[in-house]
Amino acid sequence: MAIHSIKDRVAIIAMGCTRFGEFFDKGVDDLIVDAVTETVAGTRLALDDIDAFWLGTYVSGISGMSLSRALRLEGKPVTRVENMCATGSEALRAACYAVAAGAVDVAMAVGAEKLKDTGYSGLISPKIQDDGSRVDLSAPANFSLLVPAYEHRYGVSTGDFRAAMTHVAWKNHGNGALNPRAQFRKAVTKEAIAASPQVAGQFGVLDCSGVADGAAAAIVVRAEDAWKYTDKPLFIKAFSLVSGAASGNIDEEYDYTTFPEAVASVHQAYAEAGITNPRQQLALAEVHDCFTATEIVLMEDLGFAPRGSAWESVLAGEFDRDGVLPVNPDGGLKSFGHPVGASGLRMLFEAWLQLRGEAGERQLATADRGLALTQNLGGAPGAAVSFVSIVGTGAA
Repeated sequence: MAIHSIKDRVAIIAMGCTRFGEFFDKGVDDLIVDAVTETVAGTRLALDDIDAFWLGTYVSGISGMSLSRALRLEGKPVTRVENMCATGSEALRAACYAVAAGAVDVAMAVGAEKLKDTGYSGLISPKIQDDGSRVDLSAPANFSLLVPAYEHRYGVSTGDFRAAMTHVAWKNHGNGALNPRAQFRKAVTKEAIAASPQVAGQFGVLDCSGVADGAAAAIVVRAEDAWKYTDKPLFIKAFSLVSGAASGNIDEEYDYTTFPEAVASVHQAYAEAGITNPRQQLALAEVHDCFTATEIVLMEDLGFAPRGSAWESVLAGEFDRDGVLPVNPDGGLKSFGHPVGASGLRMLFEAWLQLRGEAGERQLATADRGLALTQNLGGAPGAAVSFVSIVGTGAA
């Protein structure tokens, strides 16, 4: 038994992404149409030329008809998928595997979510199936457990870790200020971040990602067909999805300083893509910064910093836009908010822009490395799913 690589077998030939924000004048259908229209406009294709569609949405629709209705599709297979916060990534994964398997020639993945007019200030969640041991905490409360656990394990002072969390928020909001598609386009001072009202544990408001509406989409084809549609395709170098056993709450070995699912998924992805030194080989990484501490822990889980040292790397600016490995140069969830079904594809959209040299003011000096990583996390510490993709500009 094995998971077989699709390295250089599938290419992304077009992408589109709406601005993320509060759209009280638009429904999820409108957001889908906007993202898909931009995506198709970048090709010589019509919607009827696409053989199959996958829609990722968490709570903004059921069945494939959520997409076929919006796009007025007739006679096409449309599948709706959901995998917590990795829902958009799951849509892309399914579309790519269908192409790699030879089931279809041209596939589209769409991620969309409409959350701002639900009347609820946080993330509405369907009932999670569990064994009764799950603690019903809010997302900020769950993720805030990372902070004291990390400080205790590695002997980091509260002041030093607070400074690192503040730097993550400052960095990502600064990046988002340059991004016309971000929800929050304003740089925030470190003083304002550190003094923001407390939400849970050591998290203030500005340590938490926001709620948003948005949509993104991608068209994928066989690698050998990519040049028919664009002179700058991106090739899939690796995909990895790992779902945890959700046993962290009752596992005496789990200490809330890591996401084991992220570690397992990135190891698989690096092996598939041939990545041995991610800090030097990757041009950028888009990671799941749902909370500032999450990004810090992920820097170690993804191999960007040794265990117990990521907070120092963050403060040294190593993951800033001009650092050794830029992380979340589009502004991340901190600047975009988190319309669940769209976030995974939004991360990939930044890789699409950067590796094609189309990121404008945010264009990275490291882009000529030609490889980008996205990491999309769902769930909570001790009970998560993790998706990792690596994409690149050249095929083997």
